Amino acid sequence: MRAGDLLRQLDQRLLPHLAGTVTRWATAPARLRVLTSAALLSAAAVVLTAVWATDDRPAGDRTVGEVTRVGVAYGESIPGYVRAAAADLAALPTVAPVPADGTYALVSLSSYLTPQRAAAVFGDVGVAEVFARVPLPDRQTEIVRLPAQRLPGDLVAGMAELAARKDREAADYRARAAEVTGGGQTERELRQVYDSGAQVATAEAAAYRSGCACLYAAVVRAEPAALRGVAARSGVRAVDPAPEVHRLDRTVFTPPLPEQREVASPPVDAGLTPRSESGTPVRGSPGVPSPTPGAGETSEPAPKVTDSSPDPAGPTSGPTPPEPPPTSADSADVGSPGPMP
Repeated sequence: MRAGDLLRQLDQRLLPHLAGTVTRWATAPARLRVLTSAALLSAAAVVLTAVWATDDRPAGDRTVGEVTRVGVAYGESIPGYVRAAAADLAALPTVAPVPADGTYALVSLSSYLTPQRAAAVFGDVGVAEVFARVPLPDRQTEIVRLPAQRLPGDLVAGMAELAARKDREAADYRARAAEVTGGGQTERELRQVYDSGAQVATAEAAAYRSGCACLYAAVVRAEPAALRGVAARSGVRAVDPAPEVHRLDRTVFTPPLPEQREVASPPVDAGLTPRSESGTPVRGSPGVPSPTPGAGETSEPAPKVTDSSPDPAGPTSGPTPPEPPPTSADSADVGSPGPMP
């Protein structure tokens, strides 16, 4: 019963009795205190009933604001992560309480795959999204998440969209570089950043347009037995089950890159090494290792690492290029994955 209906019923039942009591006792001043007390108690009962009726309504979504993380965190041991994922997969119950539609899992690959090879690995399990990155040597490239429920068609289409966006980014970088004037060190470094960004974006566009071997992880949903079958396939590095995941839009996945063997960390970007007028790399800049810190010294920070997928909790591990200038594409995702049917 809604609070408004309940209050109206209380009015209909209580007010006539109160009115009659007032009429009978109007000539009895000695009983005024009794009448006042009764009225206060009635009002308190109405308020308490309204509060009870309001609290009895169904509760809203209690997961708002919560973020679940699945994968290897920055600085963690990758062999340790692989062992822990294998143990979790082995301990996953085959029967209830496994959901009827299966359990989400993050599948990490030992090498980069083409869309066709990815279809061979994941073709018989439900796929929500696939992670991609163009593996350019000694360069940080953008990590993207491709919604892909139909393989390989969705991946091929997603790569085509990525190629078009990377072409626009490269053009923006070149335009920004042309706008930088002056011959000072700051101007040279800024032009270098823009030129490097244009080079990387151009290479990424060409790779995605050719259907490159750029896919290195996927989020799947399947029964425990099927997940164990995926883990046994050639080229699969780890299957990390995540039974706690119910909504993909509130989950951050951080799979290790295939070339990462020991610790999860971004690669050094050799293209972002500022140089002096003589052409010598500037020590301590991104792309140039700093000397081992001595007394009173600190080491240089690692290059900025972000994940192109939406993450309300902040940056995650995985290499990306330097922050691009504004483009017509506002998101690095090609589409936005939601809960699987």
